[in-house]
Amino acid sequence: MAEFSHVDDQGRARMVDVGGKPEQRRIARASGMIHLRAETIALIRKNELKKGDVLTVAQIAGIQGGKQNAALIPLCHPLLLDQVGVELAIVESGVEATAQVRCIGRTGVEMEALTAVSVALLTVYDMCKAADKDMRITDIKLLAKVKQDV
Repeated sequence: MAEFSHVDDQGRARMVDVGGKPEQRRIARASGMIHLRAETIALIRKNELKKGDVLTVAQIAGIQGGKQNAALIPLCHPLLLDQVGVELAIVESGVEATAQVRCIGRTGVEMEALTAVSVALLTVYDMCKAADKDMRITDIKLLAKVKQDV
């Protein structure tokens, strides 16, 4: 059975001590999808939803979400992020979100990338909820993670 680094010898949750690890360049990419009705996609394309420019607001929200990750996920380390990028694209069945997060640090940025995607998609949901009761957020996943010596 695999050991869990966030659990102490008594099975209690703990924050992992990364103080002895070397600083490395850390990069993570994540993606996710929100499925929308065709009518809702058309409203987004024409920027006709009452709450405004869905893709721009969701992009900014996703960036903020990635930056706030440690405040949301209890055992994550607060990190000095070099970059949080979020892209949203209209596709046939809805909106796809992709995030990339970079830093130089002692722990990875996977959770920041996953949080950025999640918050971006939740923002699309919030902005479209009056127009579409059938939305589904799916397929949030880590696409890649990289660590390189600096």
